[in-house]
Amino acid sequence: ISKKMKIDDEFSTMLASAVSICGVSAAIATAGAINGDKKKLSFIISLVLIIAIPMMIFMPVVARWIGLSDEVTGAWLGGTIDTTGAVVAAGTIAGETGLKYATIVKFSQNVLLGLAAFAISVFWTTRNKGKNQGEKVALGIIWERFPKFVLGFILASLVFSFLLHPETVQNSGKVIKSFSSFWFNLAFISIGLETRFADLKKLESKKPFYSFMVAQGFNILFTLLVSWLLFHTMHS
Repeated sequence: ISKKMKIDDEFSTMLASAVSICGVSAAIATAGAINGDKKKLSFIISLVLIIAIPMMIFMPVVARWIGLSDEVTGAWLGGTIDTTGAVVAAGTIAGETGLKYATIVKFSQNVLLGLAAFAISVFWTTRNKGKNQGEKVALGIIWERFPKFVLGFILASLVFSFLLHPETVQNSGKVIKSFSSFWFNLAFISIGLETRFADLKKLESKKPFYSFMVAQGFNILFTLLVSWLLFHTMHS
């Protein structure tokens, strides 16, 4: 969609990752991988957070209105809303089962962040550094571009999934959750301090906004269809 609207590759890549993977985290990881413009990243973060608010409130209501099961509702919320916090909030509105499925689907998307960031790092670096025929791309350049926090995310997931005893995971999870909530809130407050709605108005072209909205609209309908087919078939 961004290509059709003649939006530059840098903006297009960050927009696409935000919509298709996991919102703010994906946009930040992608910006690091391609050494993206911080102003463009700030715009995308603001856009994701602003659009997530009405989605978080109204999607559970719409799901109840059209008679979706809790499982379908949860999968729809988790696969569509672009921030983990908003997914949890929307899932809570949908109910305990809806929250469970929303969280599972969202975290499954988050896991893809590592693979996507690595692929984007390799592609972008190869494209920019390997234009001359026969020129090789140093692994150090790819490592420099790769967003390191993704490695911590993957390592923590592996340790808590396979190495620790379930009881230890359950007990430590409550303590870690308090730290997680604090840093999560602090991060988004910091993003908010740098986000100025006036800057969104000053953007020379509204095409990135239109591209995001069209893609998100398609995402909402497509994810609803896939969620309904998967879980309706499973129960049938």
